[in-house]
Parts: sequence; C-alpha cells; structure tokens
Amino acid sequence: MSTVLQLSVLVENTNGRLSEVLSVLRDNDIDIRASTITDTTTFGILRMIVDRCQEAEGILRQAGFTVTCAEVNAISVEDRPGGLLDALLCLENNNIGVEYMYAAAGSANEKAFIILRTTDGVDVSDLLAQNGIRVVQPDEIFRQPI
Repeated sequence: MSTVLQLSVLVENTNGRLSEVLSVLRDNDIDIRASTITDTTTFGILRMIVDRCQEAEGILRQAGFTVTCAEVNAISVEDRPGGLLDALLCLENNNIGVEYMYAAAGSANEKAFIILRTTDGVDVSDLLAQNGIRVVQPDEIFRQPI
C-alpha cells in the first residue's frame, strides 16, 4: 500500500479568494507539487499535493478555510500518447472506477505524474504495481525525477 496525502480546500468563487489560499501556503513555506480545481457557480474545490499536508490543513483551517487531507494514489506513466491508458484499463478490468484524476508534467525523464482517486476510495497501488504501473511513493513526490 502506498498512498499520498492530498489537500482539498473549499474556495468561494469570489475575486481574490484563490490568491488568499495560495498566499497562506506561500507565507508558511508550503510547496505545491500538483493541483487542480473544479468549480460550480458559487465555489470550487482546490485539490493539491503539498509537501506538508497535515500542517497545511491546520494552517488553512486557522485562516478560516474549509479544508481536509485525504489519501489518493500517485503513479508515474510514460509521457506519450496512450501512456495513461494501461493504468486506466487495469482499473477498468478490475471493476474500479475513477472519481477524479489530475496530472503534473514530469521532468526530463519523460514521465507524467498522475494523481487519482477511485470511486470507492480504496488504495489501488498494489493492484497497479502488480500490473506493471509505477506507483510513486510518498517520499518521492518532492524529489526529481519522478
């Protein structure tokens, strides 16, 4: 089993609110490795992989934000057309759906760093590793190359 912690912040869709979240993280020297945001007309959910998730959660909560840390899976795939397909087919063939996923560009080793959460929230790292998909360990997230 090898999950990583993801920080999720509820962000109102008002001018400057996203900047406020990022300013709090910057002011506390919290490093962001990957992020995504989904939104509705009134709010968004900012999901991030940060270097100190639980500390960031407490700092943001103290600043008045609604925030949680949750376990997600991280994998590294070839940064090429179809590079992600093997991982998704592995999950599909085992009747595991993907609730959401997002990516960050890799380094010069031509890898893509993918964060995914399954529909049932289970850790799928063992399944993926057994099927030749490289699972990224938590301590690797902030080291290069991924």
